[in-house]
Amino acid sequence: MAAEVPPSAGIGSTGGAAGLGDPAAAMPLTRLLGIEFTETGAGLARGRLAWREDLCTSGRHPHGGVLMALADSTGAACAVLNLPTGSLGTATIESKTNFFRGVRSGTVEARSTPLHVGRTTIVVETDVVDEQGRRVARVTQTQAVLGPA
Repeated sequence: MAAEVPPSAGIGSTGGAAGLGDPAAAMPLTRLLGIEFTETGAGLARGRLAWREDLCTSGRHPHGGVLMALADSTGAACAVLNLPTGSLGTATIESKTNFFRGVRSGTVEARSTPLHVGRTTIVVETDVVDEQGRRVARVTQTQAVLGPA
């Protein structure tokens, strides 16, 4: 699962908070899935996704891959906002997901925060919650810093 965000797709090449343009432009899959970014900052990136039957698996629950894509997208935005100056972008090199409950209606929200910001990797933790604030999933991902740091 890679989420490369090149400078030409709305992400600045200088890293840091000034480097984030339109996250949906950098990650077209977010538009296809209907992910809406609600907050993007170095300490927190948030996005939400409305329940849709075409995104579900058995039991009318969103497919795990859809929830992982939501978390990967907000996690990538969070990582980009923490890139070292001069970096060219980021790519997911590892992702671990724990699922806790299903969702059968409404929206889910992903809240991504940095756990480690280094020169070559950034580790982001994302909680996916339902409308009542109950944890649906927790994702921890490691993002590689691309380009010269």
